[in-house]
Amino acid sequence: MRNLLLAAAMSVTLGAATTTAQVAPPGTSLAEDQAATTPLGVVFTAPKAWALRRGERFVEVTAPEGNLSIAIVDVGPAVDAAAALEAGWKLYATAAPRPVKVLTPRAPRDGWEERRVADYETSPNDRRIITASAMRRGTAWTVMIADGAEQTFEKRGAAANLVFSSVRPGGYTRESFAGRTANPMTPERIAALRAFLETGMRELGVPGASFALTDRGRTLYAGGIGVREIGRTEPVDGDTEFMVASNTKGLSTLLLARLVDEGKLRWDQPVTQVYPGFRLGSAETTAKVLVRHLVCACTGLPRKDMQWLLNTSPSTPASDTFAQLAATEPTSGFGEVFQYNNLMASAAGYIGGHLLYPGMELGRAYDRAMREKIFSPLGMNATGFDSAAVMRGNWARPHAYDLDGRTVVSTSEGMRINESVMPYRPAGGAWSNANDMVRYVRFELNEGKLDDARQWVSRDNLLERRKPAISAGEDEFYGMGLEQNRHWGVTVVHHGGSLGGYKSDIMLVPDAGIGAVLLTNSDQGQALLAPFMRRLLEILYEGQPEAAAMVTATAARYKAEFAKERETLSFPADAAATASLAPAYVNAELGRITVDRSGPAPVFRFTSFNSPMASRRNQDGTISFVTVEPTVYGLPLVVADSGGKRQLIVRDGQHEYRFDETR
Repeated sequence: MRNLLLAAAMSVTLGAATTTAQVAPPGTSLAEDQAATTPLGVVFTAPKAWALRRGERFVEVTAPEGNLSIAIVDVGPAVDAAAALEAGWKLYATAAPRPVKVLTPRAPRDGWEERRVADYETSPNDRRIITASAMRRGTAWTVMIADGAEQTFEKRGAAANLVFSSVRPGGYTRESFAGRTANPMTPERIAALRAFLETGMRELGVPGASFALTDRGRTLYAGGIGVREIGRTEPVDGDTEFMVASNTKGLSTLLLARLVDEGKLRWDQPVTQVYPGFRLGSAETTAKVLVRHLVCACTGLPRKDMQWLLNTSPSTPASDTFAQLAATEPTSGFGEVFQYNNLMASAAGYIGGHLLYPGMELGRAYDRAMREKIFSPLGMNATGFDSAAVMRGNWARPHAYDLDGRTVVSTSEGMRINESVMPYRPAGGAWSNANDMVRYVRFELNEGKLDDARQWVSRDNLLERRKPAISAGEDEFYGMGLEQNRHWGVTVVHHGGSLGGYKSDIMLVPDAGIGAVLLTNSDQGQALLAPFMRRLLEILYEGQPEAAAMVTATAARYKAEFAKERETLSFPADAAATASLAPAYVNAELGRITVDRSGPAPVFRFTSFNSPMASRRNQDGTISFVTVEPTVYGLPLVVADSGGKRQLIVRDGQHEYRFDETR
């Protein structure tokens, strides 16, 4: 449920979306982000370019496209969250447009003493998001409603996140650590951080994790908790290897920083000058892209991962990155909104390698450049891209929930889809361990200096990667493969990583001179990342204890959502629906699906992996087949036809792909 495919597919976690979402009435379009207040004094930030409209008991903001709105509704007293939600819909739009699918808890925060989120029943063909949050302070409830087109929510996600994260009771003052002196990370405080992880892992069912802490002088701690594989006894330690996924991006931009130092490129140089073969779907956007924009998530290119996830094989060349980019159209203006794009980050790394070794194949050139310019100088001798070598040693197997919500080790199919990142590895393909990654974090803390005090990357070019290029939410900014979070009054530089069964984060708190790494071997490890950051800050600055409640609430939410999802699935798949499937389907971009009906459940064979399929009857009467392989669980393919020809439809946030029946 919480995995790579669902992130790409914009699944039902928030509700699915609609091309028929109602266009909101006109409001006042905002020239800048603006503080807004509801009639009863609840405050939030209304995003730039969104239209603001005030009602008698609510304030609404609507995206520029007119088909996605978020309303903050003053409900007042109510007996519970469910009653508050019902009242909130009546005050805003008469009634909820669909039944509640699941109502789940969130941890108290930002002045709210209780929070619950309702997701509503939709069908994949709706392409509609409907979600509502009920938040209580004292006896008064506030309800926040989001309703509209999935494509717009995906494109405007950072602005929506700005609204969601900024809603607070009137008069509440945010906790701030600004100006405080950080506590030293003593053995007792490190033990407290470890105990927090141990408890959280038990609640979530995470088999293993490795974490490390450093100051500017040395590694303070590096060790493991739990096991490499559930059902076995081999422990995780500081040398256990994990896929660090998108934490590869910061390492790739570190290579670019070194090349700027060497005079081989400039941050403000057009990419086509250093790599003439670089093209995007829009010639206008291509011309605007400078080197600094390759990993800024600010060019207007949407996330486009389905070809990588479904149609990548061991023979896919590194040059496929550039072929896919040439066919990718921007969906927003340059510099307008945050849109994460893995292909652009992949291109950044390959261009860096090519500048150093122009006669080599792109992948080999990148691997050599990273080893010689980054991994070896930083002492990251266990870090690299050779999966086969890693799997002969001390490595953590990936895990996820199975169809019935039990933590299981991923099969070889789960690893196949993880390995499909290798043709795009500058964006997320590195293997590493806590000991190596904490050396990288210390290098960042020391602003480009190695442990022997040599300046390996200039301070200016190292820090250039952290400069905010685009807003990603309230007090959150994306740079070049690194993010800044300023929510608590101190800057945390960090980046997460997510592949099937591997979730990680690296973080540094420059004001405190402390950095940390967390690597986990489960999809449910995602729920530890933000709380780990919060708990580290609580320990450093004597913050209010919130992190543990974050994990507890998310564990309960996962169980409830997973159980509800299971109720909707038939496994083995419905016999009549299975019988109606064509033997095979093909899509020009996503390749071939072969349907194997020889066993008790149909198996869909994609280029990148195979999965048994469950079936689901959707709200609109259509049928979806859903992948159930752990770590690739949850991708829906909707049964359709066109002119009597059988089809399967798969979607991500902003794209739709139709597979046509074939032989």
